[in-house]
Formats: sequence, C-alpha cells, structure tokens
Amino acid sequence: MKNHVITATLALTIGMSAPLVAHAQSAADQLQEYRAMLADGNPAELYEMEGEELWVKAMGPKNASLEKCDLGLGPGVVEGAAAQLPRYFADTDKVQDLESRLMTCMETLQGIPQAEVVKASFGKGVRQPMEAIVAYIVGQSKGMPIKVPASHPKEKEMVALGEKIFFLQGGTMDFSCASCHAVDGQRIRMQDLPNLTQKEGAAAGWGNWPAYRVSSGTFWTMQRRLNDCYRQQRMPFPIFGSDVTVALSIYMANKADGGEMNTPGLKR
Repeated sequence: MKNHVITATLALTIGMSAPLVAHAQSAADQLQEYRAMLADGNPAELYEMEGEELWVKAMGPKNASLEKCDLGLGPGVVEGAAAQLPRYFADTDKVQDLESRLMTCMETLQGIPQAEVVKASFGKGVRQPMEAIVAYIVGQSKGMPIKVPASHPKEKEMVALGEKIFFLQGGTMDFSCASCHAVDGQRIRMQDLPNLTQKEGAAAGWGNWPAYRVSSGTFWTMQRRLNDCYRQQRMPFPIFGSDVTVALSIYMANKADGGEMNTPGLKR
C-alpha cells in the first residue's frame, strides 16, 4: 500500500510540473520570437541616416564638418573604425573610445567645446547629434571582426584599470559590474546577462552595443549604457567620456577581441 501511495504521489508531482516546464519553454520561445520580430526592422537605422547627414554637415563656430575626423584609420575613414576602438591616439596622448574621440574632433574641427557635448549628453526626450553620429559610425563596422588587442603600453594600462573598475564593489547595494556580468547563464527580467570576463560573452555584449533600446524608445551609446549600469548599482554617475568609462570599454573590447561587431544592436 505504501508503495502505491509513493507511486501515485510521484505521478501527481510529475503531472503538475509538466505544465510548468512547458510554460517555461513556451515563454522562452515567445521571447525569441519577439526578438526576431524586432530585429526585422531596427529603428536605429533612422539614427544612422541622420548621423550620416550630420557627419558631412558644417556645424559649430568653425562651420566645418567632421569629414576630416581621424577615428584611428585615417582622416574621414569610418568603415571598420568602430571595430578597432577604444585605442591610443598620439595627438591627444590618450586612449579614447568612439564618443570621446568624436568630442576631440568636434572641438578641434568644429570649435564645439567638449563641455557643451558633456552637458547635453543625456538630454531627456531629446535626440542628441552625438547619438546619431555614433549610430552611423558603428553601422559601418557591422559584421566586421573586433580588433582591440591593446598592444600599446597606455592601452594595457587602461585595460588593467578597466578590470579593477569592473570588479570594484560599491554603492548602497554593494554591487559591481561583475555582480551581473562575471558568471555564465545569469539573467534578470528574462534578459540574458553575458559573462563579460570571457571572450564569447564579451563579444555578445560589447559586439551588440551601441543599440536601440525598445523599452525607452531611444538609441543608446555605450556611454549611456555604462551610465545606466552605474545608476542600477546606485553608484555616482561617471562623467560622459571619462577615463572610467573608457577604461571599462577597452577592458570589454579587449576581452571581445576576435569576436564580431553586430552594431547597432537591438535591445529590450
């Protein structure tokens, strides 16, 4: 009799759990279908088109365009440039990411003070020229391999700094970047969290940002992505284009070296 009770109990338990497993699988399938539908038409394309126009448009006190801006591959070369950033630039004697390099070009070529760009970096509900220009440039590296070997001494220094910042815990939640992005198979609100300490995860993370964020209806540069990460950690926000953000960026890009650029990405 006892064995019959155990058998019946097991059967009931399995029968009750089966719908839960099926439901979980169904939810995952539905999420994948949702992402596929979104990817059919990425709104970031609108930003790319606007950015292409802004790249050649004369602006600023010097009434000049950005067509002579050197992003690392020579003046005016945008194809493949984003795939090799951040990198060291001799003219500034600094390691720069895409946004900080564009600020240098805006100041030297167009006469637009970097302080103005920083002040307008995250205007609520307002599309900033920087966002569109970034969308255009990263789109010119889509499908290309990520090439950030960090071979220059100053690049190596920034990678080391980025690693320290990545694992630094702080804020009221005592969080770090590693709290969410240093283990495999982790997710939050059904959003996969890539392990940025490994090449595959770093390529999936770094290689898909900047991206259009469906939940906010706007295009996010990497600077904005990192700013929001600090907000979620309850940490003080880093200054737009600061060494902190550049160091984190080159740390991730170096980990992703050899992966594929799929920018602009599309996120929940």
